[in-house]
Parts: sequence; structure tokens; C-alpha cells
Amino acid sequence: MPKGPTKRRPQTLARLLDAAREVFAESGFRGAGIEDICRRAGFTRGAFYSNFRTKEELFFALFDAHADRELARIARTAAEIGDTELTVGRIAELLAYIEPDERTWFLVTTEFTLHAIRDPRAARMLADHDARLRAEAVRLLRELFARAGLRLTVDPDDLVRIVIAMREGALGQSYVEPERLAPGTLARRFLPLLLSASTTPDRTA
Repeated sequence: MPKGPTKRRPQTLARLLDAAREVFAESGFRGAGIEDICRRAGFTRGAFYSNFRTKEELFFALFDAHADRELARIARTAAEIGDTELTVGRIAELLAYIEPDERTWFLVTTEFTLHAIRDPRAARMLADHDARLRAEAVRLLRELFARAGLRLTVDPDDLVRIVIAMREGALGQSYVEPERLAPGTLARRFLPLLLSASTTPDRTA
């Protein structure tokens, strides 16, 4: 059972998360062992079980942290843009931006998705975390569109699903052919079209 907080626990947790991200990316979720993660972090298995019960719990800690960082980045960058400058194109840019180290996370989440497709229990857990991410993304998109004087003409949850699918599908192609297709290229090109087709001027604004 995970123990209560200690003074060193935040540092231990951060090192475990960093190690897990690297090991999951290198070996896949199923191939990564708890011992491998602990060795990479410089801890014993006791440190792992003081913070997590299972590898799945560790993955979802990574998932939630990554989702929170992405949403915070979009909100922070959008706050620096004036309302009159916040167009569909600018919103699309915010959504299309790819962090330089995103390849590692892409490998981690893709490997876990394959695991979840094979394991109904893991699939339910992933769906729950995906739903939380989408709910936060919907709230953020509504705020951005309202600032831009736009309203959605499609189901917002469906729109977020498509945006995520476009980003992840395009990233997969970029990482296979990095010389021909830089990460973010397809999203920057086509997200403005998707958002324009999904919104209309809000005459009541």
C-alpha cells in the first residue's frame, strides 16, 4: 500500500515518473518491469510500492501530469493573446503545437493504448482518464471560442476527440517519416479547416 507523504516523497515521485517515461518508451508498457523502472530511478522496489500499487497506476500518473501540462500551456499562451487577435487560426496554432520531446510521450501513450485494447480493464481505466482530459479540453475550448466571438456547431466532446485523433495520427506519420513531414505540420495545415467548419460567429456575443 502506498504510504503517507514524507519530505522526500515529491523528489522520489518525480524520479520514478521520469524513469518510467523513459523505460515505457524504450520497452513498451508490457515489456517494462517495475525492477527496470526502479533501477533507472536509482531506487529499490520499496520506493515504487510506497507510491504506486501497479504499473497502470504509474502510467496514469504520467498521463494526468502530461494532460495537465498541455492544457496549462494552451491556457497560458492564450492568455497572452488579445481577444481581437484570438482567431480560429490562432486557436489552431495553440492546439497544433508539438513539444520538442513529444516523441517520447507518443511512444509511451501509444504502447499503453495497444495494451488497453487487449485488456478490457485497462481500457476502462484509460477511457475514464480520457474523459477527464476531454472535459477539461472542452471547457478550455469553449472559453477560447467565446473570446473569439464564436460558438460551436458540433458536439464539443466529439470535436476534442477529432482534434486528438488528428494530432496523434499526424504525429505517427511524422515520426515514421521525420525527414519528409516535421511534427505538427499536418495539424497546423488542417486544424484551421476543422475548427472553421465546426464554429460560426456568435451573433449574441
